[in-house]
Amino acid sequence: MADIDLVALMHATFLLAARLAGPPLLATLAVGVAVSLLQAVTQINESTLGFVPKAIALAAVLALTGASMVGALEDYTRGVFDRLIAIGGT
Repeated sequence: MADIDLVALMHATFLLAARLAGPPLLATLAVGVAVSLLQAVTQINESTLGFVPKAIALAAVLALTGASMVGALEDYTRGVFDRLIAIGGT
């Protein structure tokens, strides 16, 4: 495998990782900021209050986008194995 192929493969890997991790991280970040703002306004300093909304938001995002995430990961994995077969890897 040429160096340029490895660079392209690593580039695709990092893009896929960012694409898969982006929606859950952004949803959790948005909910975390909203809960923190609410806690600051109401002066409630309960650390466990922030966990439940984040967990619910994460579960909702994974339920909505999980199938497309699995599909993207499956396509990437098939592409990697197809490249391995094309260069003669066993």
